[in-house]
Amino acid sequence: MIAQRVGVRALRQAAAKPNALFLSQNLPRLALATTLQTRGAATQKLTETDAQSLLASQRRARPVSPHLTAYDPGQTWFGASIWTRITGQALSGSFYAFSLAYLVAPLTGWHIESATLAEAAASLPVFAKTGLKVVFAWPFFFHFANGVRHLVWDTAVGFNKHLVQQTSYAVLGASIVGTLGAVFLL
Repeated sequence: MIAQRVGVRALRQAAAKPNALFLSQNLPRLALATTLQTRGAATQKLTETDAQSLLASQRRARPVSPHLTAYDPGQTWFGASIWTRITGQALSGSFYAFSLAYLVAPLTGWHIESATLAEAAASLPVFAKTGLKVVFAWPFFFHFANGVRHLVWDTAVGFNKHLVQQTSYAVLGASIVGTLGAVFLL
């Protein structure tokens, strides 16, 4: 609203005094102004090979993006950040692999329908069933708990170092509790 009033006032003043704008009497003053900026840059025409070698030398002078070995593994990025990526990729990769296998199963003669999978799971020993449940449950619960933490971070809450470390441990604890609950109660 204020900007609109300022704009209307400026237009009214310009209409009342037509020379208030950059018209004939202000042009000489603008031409003599010494506050103009100048840049001392020079360009030169380069051949294609010179341009490529210049670009290569500029790229060598740029800082290298840090690799995982540049960080201290004891810090919180390794505990939650990398494991969230690993579990997300493992979950989505296994989902896509099973979906593709399920789609091509009739063409290849594989029997991976629900009844066959339930029968195969029932025939496994208890320690194998428990191990398979842990392998599938922990990535799910870890990714889920860390996703909740990131949703809380989207509200701009919990960004100091101490709270990040605490929530990292809370995510790990929640994923372990969820995994144990799924393994032994289901």
